[in-house]
Amino acid sequence: MARKVLVLGEVRDGSLRNVSFEAVAAGKAVSEGGEVVGVLIGESVNTLAQELIQFGADRVVTVENEKVASYTSDGFSQSLLAVLEAEKAEGLILGHTALGKDLAPKLAAKLQAGLVSDATAIEVAGGNVVFTRPIYSGKAFEKKIFTDSFIFATVRPNNIGVLEKDESRTGNVSSISVDVKDLRTVIKEVVRKATEGVDLSEAKVVVAGGRGVKSEDGFEPLKELASVLGGAVGASRGACDAEYCDYSLQIGQTGKVVTPDLYIACGISGAIQHLAGMSNSKVIVAINKDPEANIFKVADYGIVGDLFEVVPMLTEEFKKLKVNA
Repeated sequence: MARKVLVLGEVRDGSLRNVSFEAVAAGKAVSEGGEVVGVLIGESVNTLAQELIQFGADRVVTVENEKVASYTSDGFSQSLLAVLEAEKAEGLILGHTALGKDLAPKLAAKLQAGLVSDATAIEVAGGNVVFTRPIYSGKAFEKKIFTDSFIFATVRPNNIGVLEKDESRTGNVSSISVDVKDLRTVIKEVVRKATEGVDLSEAKVVVAGGRGVKSEDGFEPLKELASVLGGAVGASRGACDAEYCDYSLQIGQTGKVVTPDLYIACGISGAIQHLAGMSNSKVIVAINKDPEANIFKVADYGIVGDLFEVVPMLTEEFKKLKVNA
């Protein structure tokens, strides 16, 4: 059944996050041949509309207001509810990011709608849209089917394939005026502790360190390897607790959940809480001096050795490959 689906484009530092394009692809699947409408909320976001269209959106609706220049759940929920009402949409897709995890439950409550969060796959079977999502910290998966007409879901970054960009695609870009009011939160300043470079939650390659890195300086070889591979640096909770790095890098049950194409675990023992945040990575490489470390049970490739010897060797080999490529 063809349906109109709204997709929220998530903006960071003036650019669209990659999960926005994954959400568009998810919207295409959910729409079943219907219309996919991108939604951009913020200040001066009109310039980003065409990129959403090039990645598959049929058209884009923008809400430009200084009151939503920075994210607040009140401001964004009012804006998105106004677009939903104007468009009479039958579906809504967001990225399962910090923004999506905060905004989606609030919207679901206001709409009195069901919500599938953290979807990793979407398929259409027997006229139903079937969502797959992990449960029990990734130990199992469940399939969800909506019984009402409105479909609402958040999608985990790096799981839904992005549609091929077509720079020749065009679509209408319109704007809607929303009277954003009664904001209980006002953003005065945004201070980021996250490292510069590739976003950890969207990185295709993650190099993560545990207590085995021994110190803050121990992360330097990992940062160099991540830089060569065009990836991001992550950490176990043990490394964060030991103050080797900031908690913004934490991967695990109480940190970020990542699903990169390549995950390199350096000096990480493999506690179940950490595995919950990375076990669905496509390829896992473990480097640890302890051959009995639990991380080797989930690794596709294991290297028993000192990370301070192995990581620099890997870095040099990857540099050679890049030079010869």
